[in-house]
Amino acid sequence: MNGDTIWYLILPIALILLVVVIAVFLWSVKSNQFEDLDRHGNNILFDDDQDAHRRAQRKDDDDKSA
Repeated sequence: MNGDTIWYLILPIALILLVVVIAVFLWSVKSNQFEDLDRHGNNILFDDDQDAHRRAQRKDDDDKSA
């Protein structure tokens, strides 16, 4: 393949990859994958057996149900 004909292979592959990425992103948004980004990141800071951690978890759950 020379320099001109390689574009006939690269462009469709790039477009297909772009469509797949957009589809995966839309699926993740529709299935609420980005719902609560802070809670799981902060879980590593607390031990599960501490009262403060349990209270914080209940407070987060109560705030979401209201």
